[in-house]
Amino acid sequence: MAETTVAGWIGAALAKDAGIRTVFGVVGSGNFQLVNALTGHGARFVAARHEGAAAAMADAWARVSGEVGLLTVHQGPGLTNALTGLAEAAMSRTPLLVLAAEATAPGGGHVDQAALAAAVGVIPDRVTAASTVRNDLRRAYRTALVERRTVLLSLPLDVQAQPADDDALPEIRVWPRLWPAPETVTAVADALARAQRPLFLAGRGARQAKADLKQLAERTGALLVTTTACRGLFRGEEFSLDVSGAFATPAAAALIAGADLVIAWGCALSPLVTGNGTLIGDGTTVVQVDASPAALGARHRVDLGIPSDAATAARAVTAELDRRGQRAQGYRTPEVSRRLAAGRRWRDVPFTPETEPGRIDPRTLTIALDDLLPAERTVATDSGNFMGYPALFLDVPDEDGLVFTQAFESVGLGLATALGAAIARPDRLTVAALGDGGALMSGGELETAVRLGIGGLLVVVYNDEANGTEVHRFGPLGYPLANVRFPAADFARIAAGYGCAAVTVRRVADLAPVSAWLDGDRARPLLIDAKVTRRAPAWWLAPAGGD
Repeated sequence: MAETTVAGWIGAALAKDAGIRTVFGVVGSGNFQLVNALTGHGARFVAARHEGAAAAMADAWARVSGEVGLLTVHQGPGLTNALTGLAEAAMSRTPLLVLAAEATAPGGGHVDQAALAAAVGVIPDRVTAASTVRNDLRRAYRTALVERRTVLLSLPLDVQAQPADDDALPEIRVWPRLWPAPETVTAVADALARAQRPLFLAGRGARQAKADLKQLAERTGALLVTTTACRGLFRGEEFSLDVSGAFATPAAAALIAGADLVIAWGCALSPLVTGNGTLIGDGTTVVQVDASPAALGARHRVDLGIPSDAATAARAVTAELDRRGQRAQGYRTPEVSRRLAAGRRWRDVPFTPETEPGRIDPRTLTIALDDLLPAERTVATDSGNFMGYPALFLDVPDEDGLVFTQAFESVGLGLATALGAAIARPDRLTVAALGDGGALMSGGELETAVRLGIGGLLVVVYNDEANGTEVHRFGPLGYPLANVRFPAADFARIAAGYGCAAVTVRRVADLAPVSAWLDGDRARPLLIDAKVTRRAPAWWLAPAGGD
C-alpha cells in the first residue's frame, strides 16, 4: 500500500496533519504515488497542462487564500518546466512547498535540482531517508509557512519507495513576532513628529496590518498608498492614493514626490514601486519595515531599517505616540482631499481615445468592463505593454482583488494565475487579463478551466498582434519590427475549440454578449478577443535607451 512507503506517508501527513486541502501539479511516474496518497486522504488535486502553469496556479492560490501552497512535479523536466513560475513565487516571497521527485542516477531526468532551485531563489531541501522523512518534511513545510518562502523538497525515487512508519507529522507552531527594538520605535516616532507630509507605503508584507496602519496614519496625518501587488488594501479611504510608482496617477505621483517622510511597510522599494527612484527625493527620510532583515535597504536608500512585521511595528509606534500624546494633521488637508477626489483613479483622468479602424482603445474597453462587471471580482494580469489597463482601470474590492505576478516580469503566467485565484475564491468573478503573446503561450490551460468547470472566469485578451512592449520601445528608435509583429489570431475560435464561450470586441457595443453571460449561469468560461488600438504605447512604458 502507498501509505506504507515514504511517498505515501508524505501525502497522508500533508493532507491529514498539515491540513493541505488543494494541490497543484502535473503527474508523472515520479510523483504518481504521492498524488494518490494526497487525494486518498482528502486533498483536491488540480491537474494543469504544463508545470509552469501549475506553479503559477499554486502561487496565486497561496496569495489569495493566505495558506501555504503545494505543488508537485515529476523529476528533472517536470521541475525545469516549473522554474519560471517558481522564480515568480520566490521573488514574491510566496509561501509555497514544492514536492519534486528526484532521479539520483544519470539518465531518466537526472539534474542538479538543488542548484536549479537556488538559481531562481527557491530554497532547496531534500528527504534523505525513511528514518529522516518526518523531520525533513517538517523542516521544509515550516520554512515555507513561517519564513514565507518558496521551498523545494526533492524526493529521491529510491527513498520514496522505502517503508515508512505511520507516525504523525510533528506540530508546526508559528511564534509571535518580536517587538521592535525600543530605540527604533523612538526614532520612528521622532521622525513622524518632525514630518509635515508623511506617507505610508504598504506592500504585500503589510496585508495583515491594514487596521494597524490605518489607525497610525489617522493619528499622524499620513497619506496611504500601496504597491500595485497590494492594491485595494486601503480601498474607500479618503486619503488613499491608490498605487505608487510607475502606475501612480499624476495626482498621486505629485503627492508621493512631495512627501518628506516615507515609511515602507512590507515593501521592497523596487524601481517599479519608486518610479525608478524619481518619486522619493534625496531630501526625503525613508524608513523601511520588513520581516526579513535582508530586505532592508536592498533595493533603495533607507535611513532607518526595522526588522519586524508591519502590524507589530505599527502597534509599537502607536503605543509610543499614545505615551507621548502625539497627534498631527500631517498631509491630511482639505486641499489634498480635493486633489485625490479628482485624480485618485486612472479611469477618472481625462483622455482622448485613440482611433484605429476596427479596433478599440484599451482604456475605453477597460472602463466599459469596469462598469459592466460585478464589484466582487479578482483580477489577474499577465505581463506586457497592456498590463496597466486591467491592473489600474479595473477597480478591486480589497487586497485580495488583484493578483499581480510581475516580480519576475514573465509573459505567459496570467491565465494560470487567474485559475489559481479562481480556485481560492470561487465566490468571485475572476478576470484573466492577457496580451495576445501570453495568451498563445498559455492557451492549453483554457482546457484546464473548462475541465475544472471554472465558469466564473472571464478571459480578456488585449490583442494588438504584436509583442507590444518591444514595438513601442524600439520602433521610435528606427529598429526593424518584423520579429515582434505577428499575423492575426482568432482567439474567439481558439477558445471555442477548448469549450469556452467567446466573443470578438472591436467597440463597446460588442460587449453585449458579456452582459448576457454575466446574467446567465456562467457555465463556461468566457473569452473576449479584444482588438485593441496599436499606435501608442501604454502611459507607463519608458522608451528604450539602446539595444
